[in-house]
Amino acid sequence: MAKQQDFTAMMKDMMGAFPVDTKAMEDAFKTQATLNEKLSGVALEAAEKSSELSAKWTRDTLTKMGDLTKAKAEPADYAKAMTDFASAQAEVSAEHMAAFAEIAKKVQMDTVELMMAAGKDMTEDASAAMKKATADITANAKKASTAATAAAK
Repeated sequence: MAKQQDFTAMMKDMMGAFPVDTKAMEDAFKTQATLNEKLSGVALEAAEKSSELSAKWTRDTLTKMGDLTKAKAEPADYAKAMTDFASAQAEVSAEHMAAFAEIAKKVQMDTVELMMAAGKDMTEDASAAMKKATADITANAKKASTAATAAAK
């Protein structure tokens, strides 16, 4: 009867020959989590400011509509009220759109800044991990070479 091979021992030996630096993986995860937290903060801040701006715009519009709906003595006064409302809305719309553009610009600048910082951090982490992996592989190769040479003698 054939004896079954112990794959567990073989896998342990194989994984031991190629050590994995879990610290590098943990650091990469922490870096990614920190980046996600910062990007979420930027998005939430922008959403909050946009929401406040929208609410203010709505309040202003409703206030001006109150003036528009008041009864007038002359029919021409209705046309004037409508014209005044339309001009005020055009002016306020331009102001609010400029404010929305400022929010978007800040989000874009903050995001680019975060991505550049994260790219720098990830490059440094990857470089350190590669140096360590190279050193470990070189050390293992030297051990294997020494062991092979000793076994050959």
